[in-house]
Amino acid sequence: MKKITDIKGTFRLHNGIEMPYFGLGVYLSDNDKEVIDAVQWALEEGYRHIDTASIYKNEEGVGTAILNSSVPRDEIFVVSKVWNADQGYESTLKAFEKSLQRLQLNYLDLYLIHWPVEGKYIETWKALEKLYKDGVIKAIGVSNFLEHHLENLMETSEIKPMVNQMEFHPYLVQQDLIDFCNKHHIQYEAWSPMMQGKIFELSILDSLSEKYNKTAAQIVLRWNLQKGVITIPKSSKKHRIIDNANLFDFELSKEDINYIDSLDKHHRLGPDPDNFNF
Repeated sequence: MKKITDIKGTFRLHNGIEMPYFGLGVYLSDNDKEVIDAVQWALEEGYRHIDTASIYKNEEGVGTAILNSSVPRDEIFVVSKVWNADQGYESTLKAFEKSLQRLQLNYLDLYLIHWPVEGKYIETWKALEKLYKDGVIKAIGVSNFLEHHLENLMETSEIKPMVNQMEFHPYLVQQDLIDFCNKHHIQYEAWSPMMQGKIFELSILDSLSEKYNKTAAQIVLRWNLQKGVITIPKSSKKHRIIDNANLFDFELSKEDINYIDSLDKHHRLGPDPDNFNF
């Protein structure tokens, strides 16, 4: 396992691209001052990975913050996703162009299929492969794909996904899926790592917080990284953005990682990738 060193550290994707293992998620951040401030604070703090999506309706704000930042574009890893209603070959190509325009960028570092829409994600993936070959995306991947979705995709694709972004937190570990992704060199990534804020309501991490003198959020985010999982905690509050990044002066023991793994309840807070209707 690669050593977790600092906020700008990376994991290498199977195509050789270095992806920062820590980033900012902007889900539910308003497409105005809120998201612009959040991205700017994150970049000032040293974050180099920003994750958005067309359905978040804040790509313009993310793009404005990147444009106005003193951090060079090539040092920022920008991620967006094609929404379900836009899936299909031609419609994905158009959706990508619109995302790029909204972000005011001429390429994306990573583009993901947001959900495995049945009957559409194979064609959507073909569009991502074309965009990747055209050089306008540096890496391509998926989100919310279970093992059978990945197997189905890999049977028909030229290029296997570089990333799979999944709901991941102490109550939903899905170790079998992590193992499958690792075996196929697909980088695992967490969304909702802090259980939509519910992590703060749980007493299960109190002993670890005390032991390491860290918040429950910092314990969980460090657990993500030490498991080799990229993590993108969402916040629009400056102090949280700063606190969330305070992960690089401690290391969880193997026993404590196993303890957090053992909290798994197979409990989803978000939709089931096998049963969603949007």
